[in-house]
Amino acid sequence: PKIAIIGAGPVGCTLARLLHLASLPVTVFEAEASPNYRSQGGTLDLHTSTGLAALKAAELFKTFLSHARYDGHHIQFTDRRLKSYLTLVGPAVPKEGAPRSKLEEQRPEIDRSDLRRLLAESLPEGVIRWGWKVESVTPSEDGDPLETKGFALVVGADGAFSRTRTAVSGEKPVFSRVGLWELSVPDAERTAPEVKAAVKGGSIFAHAKGRRISVQQMGDGSLSVGVVQAQEDEDWARREKCGYDAGDLEAVKDRLLEGEGALFGEDWHPLVREALRKCEGRCIPRSLWQMPVGFRWEHCEGITLVGDAAHVMTPFAGEGVNVGMNDAMNLAKEVVQALRKEGGWTREALDAAVRDYELEMWPRSEKVARLSDELAKLYMFEPNTPESIIARTTALHVKVAVPRVVHPLVDAAVHGVFFF
Repeated sequence: PKIAIIGAGPVGCTLARLLHLASLPVTVFEAEASPNYRSQGGTLDLHTSTGLAALKAAELFKTFLSHARYDGHHIQFTDRRLKSYLTLVGPAVPKEGAPRSKLEEQRPEIDRSDLRRLLAESLPEGVIRWGWKVESVTPSEDGDPLETKGFALVVGADGAFSRTRTAVSGEKPVFSRVGLWELSVPDAERTAPEVKAAVKGGSIFAHAKGRRISVQQMGDGSLSVGVVQAQEDEDWARREKCGYDAGDLEAVKDRLLEGEGALFGEDWHPLVREALRKCEGRCIPRSLWQMPVGFRWEHCEGITLVGDAAHVMTPFAGEGVNVGMNDAMNLAKEVVQALRKEGGWTREALDAAVRDYELEMWPRSEKVARLSDELAKLYMFEPNTPESIIARTTALHVKVAVPRVVHPLVDAAVHGVFFF
């Protein structure tokens, strides 16, 4: 049976790679012209049991190591004056020749663009159809799910505004009331050495009520700068709403740094303001969207969803790509097992495999989506952040990974650390 994947992001390419290794015919349709067609965002922290496990299953861990960074574990959560309320420092950088198990357990980082490239380049030429924009996905009315078009299964990996999702549900993403600018400081060693030194090879997240700035070290020597602000209107970046060109870097710098209403005025630490001053090149305003927490769809034979198409969430939990790559790994496992059963594959076996994947994925992703939603509300809308919320946000991160029965103990332990 032939399988179609809509979308060649990290999740779609992970799924395609896993199916290809199982000798299953797969085609990926991608609207963008190439892997480098647009900005790919910041750096990703891949986790042992999800993102890294998927790369191992895809036989790409060794290739990944050539791009991975093990010095990105210095993460600072600060207020506007860069007073740190929580600093996370990972293990020491593993020495050359360290055991593979040691490399896997340290949650290395990789630029999103590098991850997408290594996954896309692991596929044979022609598997990805670049420049193919899918307008719609429709199950066949005769119960023969898309086989007349040549595909036994279509998997939507086509992001927040998935066209594939419309085939199984009328539910749409909702505006999270958060807006984002994606900015960049190129060649930070030369252009902003003091800011680079403060980042310490990792990330700084500086907060005040209704706004946050992140500065992250990238593999190419640049700093990725993300400016996040609470917004009531999903069209906040339109000129008629904000009063300036939100895609013009100089206009944005003026709004962020200058005048009485500056979002990052003189009350912010000079290094925060310096990071913004030194930004060059890209200036991309975005509204952040999420599917309603707990979103599920009625099972539809021949069609399913992975990654953001299934559960797009805000980035506050830092788990999106890991959850999506886990989706790809689990779906591939179910499909391969079903199609390798004695006697050959059947539509019924394939459909049962997809159903099993969905039943596993929904509660797993819901936990992370709920975490991200709760963190967004705390970081963006609570007064006196981060001081007033740091214990609660830390407890939320811990509780998502442990049984509910021990949650009261987690709350007590975390609050004890911060307040006693």
